[in-house]
Amino acid sequence: MFEKILVGYDGSTLSDKAVQEVKKIVQQHPESEVHVVSAIELTGPSTNMMMSKNITNEIIESAEKQLEEINQEFNEVGKEITTKIFMSEKNKNPGENICNYAEQNDISLIVIGSRGLGNLKGLFLGSVSNEIVQKANVPVLVMKDD
Repeated sequence: MFEKILVGYDGSTLSDKAVQEVKKIVQQHPESEVHVVSAIELTGPSTNMMMSKNITNEIIESAEKQLEEINQEFNEVGKEITTKIFMSEKNKNPGENICNYAEQNDISLIVIGSRGLGNLKGLFLGSVSNEIVQKANVPVLVMKDD
């Protein structure tokens, strides 16, 4: 089975679904190590550095709170996890950070949510999930809407 599992978490319903799927896997294989990673894209107006920094700080605080809640969920079932937040540069796909983290930490499975793209959501993955599927060196489980 998978020794080290990485969950890509972005706060979406599908990333919540990915977390729940990993909880199921861990219940059957408690020896699995779990990493929950959020890759945040730097946002905000480039003309106003202070405003951009404030927006980024709010996003980081929100992500930290969400990861702490996930940590609590896993603690309730007796599982300690590792959480990590990455900051991605503007115009750089956050999926690259997730793939690099997976490689550096010998991750054996990546579980992510897929975001649809408008009317084409049945045909394409979101840009981050697509980046991960294309570049990961390990199996990737993509959670989709039912």
